[in-house]
Amino acid sequence: MSPLAAFHPSVQSWFGARFGAPTPPQRDGWPLIREGRHTLIAAPTGSGKTLAAFLSAIDGLFRQGPGLPDATQVLYVSPLRALSNDVQKNLQGPLAEIRGADPALPELRVLVRTGDTPASERTAMARRPPHILVTTPESLYILLTSASGREMLRSVRTAIVDEIHALVRDKRGSHLALSLERLEALAGRPVQRVGLSATQKPLDEVGRFLVGAGRECALVDAGTFRDLDLAVEVPPSALATVCSHEQWEEIYNRIAELVRAHRTTLVFVNTRKMAERIAAQLTKLLGEDAVTSHHGSLARERRLDAEQRLKAGKLRALVATASLELGIDIGDVDLVVQVGATRSIATLLQRVGRSGHGLGRVPKGRIFSLTVDELVEAAALLRCVRTGLLDRTPAPPRPLDILAQQVVASCVAEPWEEQALYETMRRAWPYRELARDEFDACLGLH
Repeated sequence: MSPLAAFHPSVQSWFGARFGAPTPPQRDGWPLIREGRHTLIAAPTGSGKTLAAFLSAIDGLFRQGPGLPDATQVLYVSPLRALSNDVQKNLQGPLAEIRGADPALPELRVLVRTGDTPASERTAMARRPPHILVTTPESLYILLTSASGREMLRSVRTAIVDEIHALVRDKRGSHLALSLERLEALAGRPVQRVGLSATQKPLDEVGRFLVGAGRECALVDAGTFRDLDLAVEVPPSALATVCSHEQWEEIYNRIAELVRAHRTTLVFVNTRKMAERIAAQLTKLLGEDAVTSHHGSLARERRLDAEQRLKAGKLRALVATASLELGIDIGDVDLVVQVGATRSIATLLQRVGRSGHGLGRVPKGRIFSLTVDELVEAAALLRCVRTGLLDRTPAPPRPLDILAQQVVASCVAEPWEEQALYETMRRAWPYRELARDEFDACLGLH
């Protein structure tokens, strides 16, 4: 039986016309998600895993027909605001196409709620909630604390966490794990969790983080590595312990040469200051309208303008920090340039995967080492990629300051019995071994 057989006929027809056959993560993920099981999908960048998560949710909404209530049933959480905006746009197109072929289907609303969302849109959202809400971990936390946000989230049935590997490794992940437990307590019933990532190891550990203590997670492992065109660029002058001004000039000129040889190039750097500096130098070499920068400190309008110009093919090069690293559909990028060390195999794979972002295409990346030490690291990274070695995803921490913050937020919204709150917080995977005296110490702060 076809993996699409269980979907609404209009959804089947649209998918067949647009994509033909399902990809492995879609083929293996759909049955598990449709059964209502918590599911973690690991698949290479550009393999259709986002649609693997969303199509079942969309199908479930369409099947409710004219009686579909004005309530939020699907929550999508992404680590980046840019990814949230991108997912909204990429969902609205398919939804319009499916409904255009079958006007009898109900209209599905997709809205974004992040720190960039204007106050007027937030107010409108509270009055008429979207069926699919796209947000970030920080905005989810705020929504769980406000009266209007809690009312909107009370009806959620499915929570999709994208690029989960980017959250597991630090306090943001611990914070999100607690928010997901608060969401389930608010809903008053199990909320299905679906996790997506291109780079994670070991998979079962990340699955446990996704679903929390005492729950089972179905795993779909469609692989991590794709064929890559990857190489290291070395300036003519010998590298030393510090990159000299002369070597920087050589690097700028070589990057400009690569940009001219490709249609669209994405240049990744590790700091906002370096993004601005390299963008300014490349602008001198390539022209005012050919290059711009993208990072979290820029105003929302500038970030969105840069993303749209890149997608439209109006930029020859975009210099970015991690703000464009994850999952974003940034159009037809031919080449990714990494300036400096990435410090991890997973980060390199994510960034190079921004090029050739599609089935059957080969991502192309060039690494510019700035020192001798970075050159050694780059050589080691290439060796790991070629042998299929991936660094281990760090175990999530159990920070008590994050716990204290979530305890306060929980009690601001509604009264809790201490034992019930303790048990809820312990269901979050990072806090599964939380001792009662640690919990009481957090309470004692307030």
